[in-house]
Amino acid sequence: MKLNELLTYLHEKSLEFKDNPTITSIEMDSREVKEGSLFICINGYTVDGHDFAKKAEESGAAAILAERQLNVEIPVIIVKDTKRAMAVLADIFYGQPTHDLHLIGVTGTNGKTTTTHIIEKILNEANKKTGLIGTMYIKIAEEQRDVKNTTPESLTLQKTFREMRDKDVSHAVMEVSSHALHLGRIHGCDFDVAVFTNLTQDHLDYHQTMEAYKHAKGLLFAQLGNRFDHNHVKIAVLNEDEEASEEYKKMTSAKIITYGIEKNADVMAKSIKMTSKGTEFSLITPVGTKTVTMNMVGKFSVYNVLAAVTACLASSIDLDTIMKAIEDMEGVRGRFELVDGGQEFTVIVDYAHTSDSLENVLKTIKQFAEGRIFCVVGCGGDRDKTKRPLMAKIATTYSDQPIFTADNPRSEDPQEILRDMETGVAGEQYLTIPDRKDAIFYAVKNATKGDVILIAGKGHETYQLIGNEVLDFDDKAVALEAINQGR
Repeated sequence: MKLNELLTYLHEKSLEFKDNPTITSIEMDSREVKEGSLFICINGYTVDGHDFAKKAEESGAAAILAERQLNVEIPVIIVKDTKRAMAVLADIFYGQPTHDLHLIGVTGTNGKTTTTHIIEKILNEANKKTGLIGTMYIKIAEEQRDVKNTTPESLTLQKTFREMRDKDVSHAVMEVSSHALHLGRIHGCDFDVAVFTNLTQDHLDYHQTMEAYKHAKGLLFAQLGNRFDHNHVKIAVLNEDEEASEEYKKMTSAKIITYGIEKNADVMAKSIKMTSKGTEFSLITPVGTKTVTMNMVGKFSVYNVLAAVTACLASSIDLDTIMKAIEDMEGVRGRFELVDGGQEFTVIVDYAHTSDSLENVLKTIKQFAEGRIFCVVGCGGDRDKTKRPLMAKIATTYSDQPIFTADNPRSEDPQEILRDMETGVAGEQYLTIPDRKDAIFYAVKNATKGDVILIAGKGHETYQLIGNEVLDFDDKAVALEAINQGR
């Protein structure tokens, strides 16, 4: 694509060139620049892309998009906001791929990963070729690759959607984080269905207030558009039991379909029964009522299933297909995942890293635990400090043996993080074991028949972030090692 053709879609720009080179790729990482690239200078948290303009030129960049003047010989386009311009250019350069995909976005504090995986399972059962973007990975049909952010930058997103379209993917499902919404990473993404799971305290290190956090989530629904297109209906799927849904109803002009357990909704779960192995409930929908028997456990799992069911009904998937997929679903890695090493007690690994998600998981365990409940839990470094005492309080309230430990301390002193947690549980009984492996081994060594151990916070993660190091660490693998040593 010629540079001038690409730039016609940018309305606010300053041009400093006469040439009109052919653009062969768009890059925001100077290390990826090759002959013919348009290099976009992004001013990030740790580095400023403008400092790498010369390097990009030397690597063969045909032009540079920047927010200020640069000392280079190639064409420079100056805009007020390169991130905003990048979303526009990426969408155009890759041929507006989401216009040809049925795109489902899922936002909320908890449940995004599980909900997107259930939706993917249902769509596959309906013989739809799918793509998935989320916390754990990017999937294009059966191909899987690593991802750095829950929701990647707009450039990566559009490139990925183009790959999906080129590989005949018809339906794409994406976790949409509050950071991505606030930073405009999803600008240009043409969503067909937007799903809201829940809103509880998280990411206040970034958003500062719950009101700002709530507003950021609501952007997904506001950005569904304001036009009534009866040939291409946009649908907002909202959790009727969540207070924030009332605000999101006002923010969107899309068709609204609700789901819930407590309040009257379009899609509901009634007569919920659960054990340590699974859950049964009556699924009530506008197109029929069914009895669901699923392998996933917990009220939070029921909400995730309801969100996925509603999204798939909104996507014209029939109820019988939905039912078969749910009943075959084994669960998601690191989400209430049972660790079975032949032991007489139960070990569960879960990603719960907010006070609300930890409370939900522990309340679920209380419903079937025959013995004591151990809770191995920590809090991440360089993240919202205000939730640390809350997490500790939940652990001491709902477990018999809380064990506070490290969980991705990053640049912070792990002992300081633990001290922050302890401020919320003065006078309570708990153990502090800074080394996460030691904490897991302690719980396994001391558990007896009928006890339940919850290892919370990391879920599917296979690493520990300590200082500048990324160290191998897998809660499930460590738990199995401890179980095997105890035999």
